[in-house]
Amino acid sequence: MWRWVRQQLGFDPPHQSDTRTIYIANRFPQYGHYTPQKFIDNRIISSKYTVWNFVPKNLFEQFRRVANFYFLIIFLVQLMIDTPTSPVTSGLPLFFVITVTAIKQGYEDWLRHISDNEVNGAPVYVVRSGGLVTTRSKNIRVGDIVRVAKNEIFPADLVLLSSDRLDGSCHVTTASLDGETNLKTHVAVPETAVLQTVANLDTLIAVVECQQPEADLYRFMGRMTITQQMEEIVRPLGPESLLLRGARLKNTKEIFGVAVYTGMETKMALNYKSKSQKRSAVEKSMNTFLIIYLIILISEAIISTILKYTWQAEEKWDEPWYNQKTEHQRNSSKILKFISDFLAFLVLYNFIIPISLYVTVELQKFLGSFFIGWDLDLYHEESDEKAQVNTSDLNEELGQVEYVFTDKTGTLTENEMQFRECSINGTKYQEINGRLVSEGPTPDSSEGNLSYLTSLSHLNNLSHLATSSSFRTSPENGTELIKEHDLFFKAVSLCHTVQISSVQTDSIGDGPWQSSFAPAQLEYYASSPDEKALVEAAARFGIVFVGNSGEIMEVKTLGKLERYKLLHILEFDPDRRRMSVIVQAPSGEKLLFVKGAESSILPECIGGEIEKTRIHVDEFALKGLRTLCMAYRQFTSKEYEEINRRLFEARTALQQREEKLAGVFQFIEKDLILLGATAVEDKLQDKVRETIEALRMAGIKVWVLTGDKHETAVSVSLSCGHFHRTMNILELLNQKSDSECAEKLGQLARRIREDHVIQHGLVVDGTSLSLALREHEKLFMDVCRNCSAVMCCRMAPLQKAKVIRLIKISPEKPITLAIGDGANDVSMIQEAHVGIGIMGKEGRQAARNSDYAIARFKFLSKLLFVHGHFYYIRIATLVQYFFYKNVCFITPQFLYQFYCLFSQQTLYDSVYLTLYNICFTSLPILIYSLLEQHIDPHVLQNKPTLYRDISKNRQLSMKTFLYWTILGFSHAFIFFFGSYFLIGKDTSLLGNGQMFGNWTFGTLVFTVMVITVTAKMALETHFWTWINHLVTWGSILFYFVFSLFYGGILWPFLSSQNMYFVFIQLLSSGSAWFAIILMVVTCLFLDIVKKVFDRQFHPTNIEKAQMEEDKGSVSSAYEFAESKHRGEDSRHLLAEACSQQDSSCTSLLKQIQVSSAWTPCAASQKEKQRVHLLEECWSE
Repeated sequence: MWRWVRQQLGFDPPHQSDTRTIYIANRFPQYGHYTPQKFIDNRIISSKYTVWNFVPKNLFEQFRRVANFYFLIIFLVQLMIDTPTSPVTSGLPLFFVITVTAIKQGYEDWLRHISDNEVNGAPVYVVRSGGLVTTRSKNIRVGDIVRVAKNEIFPADLVLLSSDRLDGSCHVTTASLDGETNLKTHVAVPETAVLQTVANLDTLIAVVECQQPEADLYRFMGRMTITQQMEEIVRPLGPESLLLRGARLKNTKEIFGVAVYTGMETKMALNYKSKSQKRSAVEKSMNTFLIIYLIILISEAIISTILKYTWQAEEKWDEPWYNQKTEHQRNSSKILKFISDFLAFLVLYNFIIPISLYVTVELQKFLGSFFIGWDLDLYHEESDEKAQVNTSDLNEELGQVEYVFTDKTGTLTENEMQFRECSINGTKYQEINGRLVSEGPTPDSSEGNLSYLTSLSHLNNLSHLATSSSFRTSPENGTELIKEHDLFFKAVSLCHTVQISSVQTDSIGDGPWQSSFAPAQLEYYASSPDEKALVEAAARFGIVFVGNSGEIMEVKTLGKLERYKLLHILEFDPDRRRMSVIVQAPSGEKLLFVKGAESSILPECIGGEIEKTRIHVDEFALKGLRTLCMAYRQFTSKEYEEINRRLFEARTALQQREEKLAGVFQFIEKDLILLGATAVEDKLQDKVRETIEALRMAGIKVWVLTGDKHETAVSVSLSCGHFHRTMNILELLNQKSDSECAEKLGQLARRIREDHVIQHGLVVDGTSLSLALREHEKLFMDVCRNCSAVMCCRMAPLQKAKVIRLIKISPEKPITLAIGDGANDVSMIQEAHVGIGIMGKEGRQAARNSDYAIARFKFLSKLLFVHGHFYYIRIATLVQYFFYKNVCFITPQFLYQFYCLFSQQTLYDSVYLTLYNICFTSLPILIYSLLEQHIDPHVLQNKPTLYRDISKNRQLSMKTFLYWTILGFSHAFIFFFGSYFLIGKDTSLLGNGQMFGNWTFGTLVFTVMVITVTAKMALETHFWTWINHLVTWGSILFYFVFSLFYGGILWPFLSSQNMYFVFIQLLSSGSAWFAIILMVVTCLFLDIVKKVFDRQFHPTNIEKAQMEEDKGSVSSAYEFAESKHRGEDSRHLLAEACSQQDSSCTSLLKQIQVSSAWTPCAASQKEKQRVHLLEECWSE
């Protein structure tokens, strides 16, 4: 029960050790006193609340907000002391905001509960008591043997025991976990792989020891101890043995696995961890403004309290004849009375803090985020992907970006690799029309610089190759040359993790350099596009990887099938930057094939054409090609035994396994013989150059952070416009020590100061960056900030995040944006203020962990320049307007106290106090914040410089904030004193001679205020739709209708009927109507004059663009009207002439009518349709 309670509260039970011991099929030892470890059930809980904790937990989270907590305190004060306004005035808006937010969050959580119940209630098959039983997913226990069929999803993290294949292998896809659609192979240990039936599995006695749960999807360490015939056999378990919950079984009929992690301890569930909360610059400004208004509120309350006691210092005002004090009041503490009065004034003025601002901002962000997904310009037809919003809280931050940090591969490029060139034993080749071509003459070539390696498909063995080779080589070294190329492409065909979906090899060609290989017949799947491109290239040149069966890898060479036994895979990791395979050749030789970056391969080589290959690799990189080096090593039997022993020890270790494996890998991958290098091309995405140039024009600095070598990165930077030819490229590369790095940074800083006219670009590599960030952060950042473009190459993922963090915390505090497509970009995406994931070919981890996801880099321009611009302008106006209208609302209440001896008499009725922010003025600003387009989207996208006008949070600067605040105070003074001077002294405004009373005066002020603040919103609106008209004028109409209805009926449930017949009397006075119109016009006239003056004499760039747009539309309308009149005159003249010659004029009249539609303002689809309809009508 206690464990269940802990799960409901979101706590996991504590673990007693660093490892867990799992008895397969829960067969615990019978001897001795054994207490099994306790594990949680398989229930997935993605919901946040339960029925029991929803109310307290949700209320706690909501009252953590300053404004909500403040209004709660005010509400409690109103309940405890005698205040001038009813507790309903604070309680109802607070209740409304809390309820709306709770309903929204509760509904979202209810949907998560439904999803959880579907998952937890899914039927699964479990081996129990010697048979296969059906149960629900949530009932799976750690140690249960689970059966999963083809295309089913694994219900828990399972260690594979057996499959329908003899070798115990199966294929899975982890697309739902990391987005990778390639098939991954998992294998069972040999002792359990043969147990393919329930009856056989029931005899299994085995124990799994493994690490406690962790979130890393690609890390698993454990071992299985199998008891067979009283003998214990220990087998290592790694990631290749673990089937993750959420992955799907493919190309395998069924598997059996033992559950090792269940429920919220599965790796999928552990990756549910919520990202750190990001706050936008607007939200920070909003909090600052709230504090300022809180100070204004407290100041008004203190001033009013002091003035009240100053006024009451005179005896006649302290206790007037009509308001005698009681004995208790006379004897009460003056300090308590002062505090009570202060709190009463605080309650009276508390509406200057806009509680509904939060809920309006939340609605604006939530509803506004849909526009990004609906934008067809952000839809990519080829991949059928539309833009996604994962975090709507940062919409306005898209309009504030100052730095863009982008990955290269898959973000600026297509991540579609094509084999282009290679270097084999010091000779460079390139692929042309499916043929491998050597660059430069071979030994006996006399026919120019290119000697073609034509098809050898008619040759079936090496003896033929030696005599009939088309390499154009001399006979004595022809066989040696063929062997070099054969070994190189065999290394390419064997050193990989590529999978094949279907194998049809009958018609695959036999030639090594050009074959009739058809890609449609043999489809490769790979986690890396590089690997797929290389294996396909090798197949085109005759060394065809045709699949693997268990430990056997099959390669077809010259029509002959060769089988290599796969002994070990040394997996790729970012520290080594290479991967290896150890295979046994058909001849029995043990060979190591290694593939990796040249910086990790060449230092380990002791043979081969190292220098020539290094030169070729640099040449490939200068062309922007991605390079990999290939090498091999042959082991003696004794060496292999030693390697096998060390690998077994490292892989079965439960403690420090990764460190031990790294040491063994280093021991194996040395003394290599270099075979050559490959070069594949990754094409630039469409419109990358234009997008980067537009970002630069918008004042945004672009940094490229990549793992590629610097020559490749610089070449791509030049081709995509990140660097340009006139830019002075500075380099911080291959620094070996702190002192050397500091000296180099000093030199670069001096060069920038001395030559400040030219634009500078900086190239820095990962090694130098580590030194620069360790001791010389300030100097490095000074150099970077003075460069127009920065390229960081050979970067580790955490280095990317650290660079962004350094920029974020620099004195300027710029807004940063990171964009990438791979799992290695997740850290920088989460570190930046705004993270954007590209839905690319390196999986979906970046897109899933980002704030926004788009299909192509080019969409970034519209996302920032249009959506970001609109979102920022909308929410900036929303925030300023909310404070403005609340100043207008409360200031007359403050001024009124000077005329009622600070008696805390309220100016407005309680219902008006409650509904002002909720009903009367809420909708116009909400619709404005959703639909406003102060300038045409095409203008924003075509003029990136307009983005500069809103950068650095200019629309929410203190200057703008003060303008809106002063405007609110000035309007409030006009409302109050205008009403006072026009009506306050006159007692005969009503036809029956009745005087205007207190509530009539307050209602007049309130009416002028509602009309003025709504009309002010109309003045701010540039883009009018029928919705804007409906809510703007409808809000004013609703106020009048509501007031007539509210004041025209005696409501039985109201304790006081202060407003009965007040509004009707007010509207029956012509003087009141005159006063309302005069005050509204006066308020708005000053605002209009200021706007006209600013636009004429001090226009911003945005206002200039608006005026140009207006002029363009006016001239277009004028030309359209002119052409229309000309067309009508011509038709009248022709009609008269056609009455005499009808047939000859019909065609001419048709042409004129058609041409009149094609005016400069008719270049829209609608006008084109009208023309086509006109043509159809003429045919009738």
